[in-house]
Amino acid sequence: MRKLIATVFNYSVDGLLADEGTEFWKFCFDLPENRQPDDPAHLDFLQSSYAHIMGRTAYEGISEAMTTSTDHPFAGILNAGRKVVFSRSLKTADWANTTIAAGDTAEEIDKLRMGGDGHIVVWGGVSLWRSLMRLDLIDELQLSLFPYVAGEGTRLFDGVPKSYQLDLVSSTASSNGIVELRYRRHR
Repeated sequence: MRKLIATVFNYSVDGLLADEGTEFWKFCFDLPENRQPDDPAHLDFLQSSYAHIMGRTAYEGISEAMTTSTDHPFAGILNAGRKVVFSRSLKTADWANTTIAAGDTAEEIDKLRMGGDGHIVVWGGVSLWRSLMRLDLIDELQLSLFPYVAGEGTRLFDGVPKSYQLDLVSSTASSNGIVELRYRRHR
């Protein structure tokens, strides 16, 4: 059975996501790691995934960025990879290799998990992450913690179960203070 791995980029020390237009957003996207990510292990992780899943809002933003900025290191991976967008309002998906999942979220995830090993990358957005956490479907959480107190932004974990134990798998600090945290859901 395939693992569902949620990736959370641009997360502040005070537990906020970098919302577009905030000072934290500017800080994050001024860093070369965000403009031109080049970590071979991370690129291999994305390349070797069975599928990339996202909600409608994330799909619209990521698809536009990856189809217009084809020199971005993620572009080739995502443009060629299998993508599933979770949406009840989206009727068509123009990005190559994309299907729309409009049914029951747990059933749609179960279908994706069946049939082999490997992993499925959850790109977001916040509503999809929260839904998957409430349904207890996320197997691993990869979190990029930035050395920044944002003060404003979206709280990732609002509305999720009060008790959600995670086991630390790894933590790696970069020279600029970003800590890559990898947690496994405690079962």
